[in-house]
Amino acid sequence: MAQTFLILNGPNLNMLGTREPALYGVETLADIEAACTARGKALGIAIDFRQSNGEGELIDWIQSAPGRVAGIIINAGAYTHTSVAMHDALRAAALPVIEVHLSNVYAREAFRHHSYISPVARGIVVGFGPQGYTMAVEALYNLVGAGQARA
Repeated sequence: MAQTFLILNGPNLNMLGTREPALYGVETLADIEAACTARGKALGIAIDFRQSNGEGELIDWIQSAPGRVAGIIINAGAYTHTSVAMHDALRAAALPVIEVHLSNVYAREAFRHHSYISPVARGIVVGFGPQGYTMAVEALYNLVGAGQARA
């Protein structure tokens, strides 16, 4: 049975393709999911790809991850900058985490420069648009595949 990676997407990411395309591009979340699924298949990894606008639902998915997935890739959207609860859930899950952002958050508003996710992430992929997700799949695969996965 293939290992599974959980890819979580936070609020407003369901609007990709129509939401500020000059900033986020024209690819939809479904396009990103298809790219991640294809890359996962090539690596022998199953992808469990989810999106929610609700913080509680995202936390529930994180809490259900241990014992079910090998690691988590997360674009928490605006919750990145506000959610101590998501930080706590990711820490408690004790799985390798890769944080993803489509845009370069450090070239944007100052409030986007702080992340509650980063302290519990093994790495961050920032500013590469949709390609950042497949980069994160590769990075997590290398962590898990190399036996280097740790919380």
